[in-house]
Amino acid sequence: MAGVTNAPYRMICRRFGAGLFVSEMVMARPIAESRNERTWKLAEFAPGESPRSLQIYGTDAAIMGRAVARLVEERHVDHIDINFGCPVRKVTRHGGGAAVPARRGLLRAIVRAAVGAAQHVPVTVKFRKGLDDRLVTYLDAGRIAEDEGCAAVALHARTAEQLYSGVADWDAIATLKTCVTSIPVLGNGDVWEAHDALAMMRHTGCDGVVIGRGCLGRPWLFRDLAAAFQGDPVPPPPLLGEISETMGVHARALVEWFGPVIGTREFRKHTSWYLSGYPVGHATRVQLNTLGSLDELDDVLATLDPTLSMSPGGMQLRRGPQAGPKRVNLPEGWLDDRDSTESPGREAELVVSGG
Repeated sequence: MAGVTNAPYRMICRRFGAGLFVSEMVMARPIAESRNERTWKLAEFAPGESPRSLQIYGTDAAIMGRAVARLVEERHVDHIDINFGCPVRKVTRHGGGAAVPARRGLLRAIVRAAVGAAQHVPVTVKFRKGLDDRLVTYLDAGRIAEDEGCAAVALHARTAEQLYSGVADWDAIATLKTCVTSIPVLGNGDVWEAHDALAMMRHTGCDGVVIGRGCLGRPWLFRDLAAAFQGDPVPPPPLLGEISETMGVHARALVEWFGPVIGTREFRKHTSWYLSGYPVGHATRVQLNTLGSLDELDDVLATLDPTLSMSPGGMQLRRGPQAGPKRVNLPEGWLDDRDSTESPGREAELVVSGG
């Protein structure tokens, strides 16, 4: 998730449990063509981080192949994940993100180039159900990924038109599982707590789950998932004291990674997610959302009651993007030849958000 799953937050999540913690999305073109400092910072891993799992976005097969080859050669990545799920207008209107699977030929060319360049490194892909309910693309996308040698596929069971609204269609995950049989199928969508993951797997027969918005402010969700998958009792949500401690560690990790100004600013958005479901007053939330330093953070956290527990139903509170539905914008003529391998051009890779 852009701006969230950087190295500091991956470190926080890993403290709570096992999992494959994927980087935030990086652009293929700057990796292939330049030494763009900002992009390479996004692709950076913390010392000792393993496995090194990197998420990449691109719309041109040749560029994707060059980017993956460079990452494998220079960054020592252990896993490449290609995101074909970004639904936002500024990306799809140029033919990027969730628009790519609507062109089967282009999707195949990009995946083939990535898998070929990755050599021994496994490549996975994530995509949505389709553009909307009239143009469903996930079965074609799954077959193409399987044919071209991907290690696994992940389905966010919403359409691009839905954005993040409504409910995820777990039936679509079940259908994909019957269609893609030689590699794992992972499900994504509406996993807010551990029992949601178990329910998804029972309902769909999928091989695992992908966590997105469910981990916002909830790094301990991975502890709960590990317990649930092992058949152990799922611990109750942590008391506010543990949340405060985790917030302090997270903020300091961000400051160490980005510096005091950017690190503190990056942490602000996490504060409301961490406190979601806890009976903390509005004034305190405002203070945390306008932090200027780690000292200010410590002062505010010191005022919180460490014995407070989460309110009933707090785990199911939605966090992160909730916009939608909204009509999907595409380039003119984008659907005229769905087997075209033609790239939409550089404009599709100038901006990126979500997934």
